[in-house]
Amino acid sequence: MSNLVIVGAQWGDEGKGKITDYLAQKADYVVRYSGGDNAGHTVEVDDVKYKLHLVPSGILFSDKKCIIGNGVALNPMSLLKEIEYLNGLGVEVKNLQISDRAHIIFPYHIEIDKLKEEERGDKKIGTTIKGIGPCYVDKAERSGLRLCDFKYIESFIEKLTKNIKKKNKLIESYYNATPLDVEKTLKDSIEALEKLEKYIVSTSSVIRVLKDAIKANKKIVFEGAQATLLDIDFGTYPFVTSSHPGAAGICIGTGLSPYDLDAAMGVVKAYTTRVGMGPFPTELFDKTGDFIREQGFEYGTTTGRPRRCGWLDIVMLNYSIDVNGISSIALTKLDTLSDIEKIKICTAYEVDGNEVKLFPSSLEELKECKPVFIEMDGWSLKEIEKASTYEELPENAKKYVKKIEELTGVNCDIVSVGPQRQQTFMRKEMLK
Repeated sequence: MSNLVIVGAQWGDEGKGKITDYLAQKADYVVRYSGGDNAGHTVEVDDVKYKLHLVPSGILFSDKKCIIGNGVALNPMSLLKEIEYLNGLGVEVKNLQISDRAHIIFPYHIEIDKLKEEERGDKKIGTTIKGIGPCYVDKAERSGLRLCDFKYIESFIEKLTKNIKKKNKLIESYYNATPLDVEKTLKDSIEALEKLEKYIVSTSSVIRVLKDAIKANKKIVFEGAQATLLDIDFGTYPFVTSSHPGAAGICIGTGLSPYDLDAAMGVVKAYTTRVGMGPFPTELFDKTGDFIREQGFEYGTTTGRPRRCGWLDIVMLNYSIDVNGISSIALTKLDTLSDIEKIKICTAYEVDGNEVKLFPSSLEELKECKPVFIEMDGWSLKEIEKASTYEELPENAKKYVKKIEELTGVNCDIVSVGPQRQQTFMRKEMLK
């Protein structure tokens, strides 16, 4: 296969950045197709941690072409900070290109995001307050501005001024908050976009480049942000993001056809976590949950918020496999479950005395789902740390991997037992 889709198969934070970085070693292109700087991908190389939000995770390789697709909601100021941060770590970004149909996040999007969450009170969604949702609202409402609009500066200034004034009315009249300074917002936005101009290319050019790369059998990795259960259509709505992080989002977020894609790899954490609100059937509220959080350092890359932790949920995972057409699993953070005597896997839900294996659409129904568990013997961290290949993993850890394969019908072709590249065991070559 010449290209591979990498999607989060749970609620995000599965380690997509690490897997993308690992596979990028053999890739020619790495393409980000959805979301915004609400994503946080941590890549660790030689004890240096690189925290990425908008820039594709292949950027650590100077010979890889990295593309931000049109489906991304792009905050120019945030991207500039990220580029500066990477430069400070010795990483060049001259191989970065941004599709000019990407919609722009402005300061008023962030302000409205914050005010909306405050208004929701204890019913808040738990957004990252990055302006992603309000930006996509404007996109659907057809009042948004794209990178290509900046080429026509007079028209751009006129449209942006109108938008700022319109949003200020909402901020003042409805939320009773302080409006944005129109001139400062214009000035800051224009200055940031001017600095990014050298990276911006036409969407038609991106499509042509990727089409030609596919014909030439070049290797492409498509990097998702967030995850399937945060998809606005297929996730646990309304506690979702505002875009399509699943495999189908690639066609919308890059302009490629479904027929251009070869295979989808689902990145799966060996347990389950989520940030934000909403039902979570396998969530742990005990010392085991706390242990997993601390051992796995389950705190958000973007927000620093502690993640909710629970056992692996096969009902949810099989749903994600169906939605994305996942043909391969990258299992991450197997090491985090070390030193737990008995490890549980949810294989079904119990609802009104009946066993259910299909993931429900309604959150009211999901709230009523009680997990049905099987139990497996654990392994020690010392055993995991000795392993330099998959075959050297402790027997119980390999049994756990095998059980996941049995319950999903999908092979775990990559197994990760730590943040470093050398702690990633490739059981099958993914990019040929």
